[in-house]
Amino acid sequence: MTTQLENYYLSKPEPYQSCLLALRHIILSVDPAIVHERKFQIPFFTYKGKKLGYLWLNRKKLMLGFCTDKSLLETPAGAKPKDRYESFQVNPEEDLPVELIIGKLKGYLNRINESL
Repeated sequence: MTTQLENYYLSKPEPYQSCLLALRHIILSVDPAIVHERKFQIPFFTYKGKKLGYLWLNRKKLMLGFCTDKSLLETPAGAKPKDRYESFQVNPEEDLPVELIIGKLKGYLNRINESL
């Protein structure tokens, strides 16, 4: 029986489905402590309880986003911290920017590890 998370991937048309599955594999291969779950109706990734990133297909736009968890950010007194997101569009018809993705993920993992 497939889970809602697996159904998210399987319900997408090609070439998006293959691209999403490849991105999931790349992200999960960076560190065994990365957790893959469904949040906000999309695939979401966390690391040591901190938000890390997400995959999102919005119409014909495939987005890979990275997140800096607000609990890791310094904020001035009285200001409410907010998560910061960085995202970019992935073209499923082109080679994936694997080195860029791994580099970004490692940078975010280092930031999380430094804060713990």
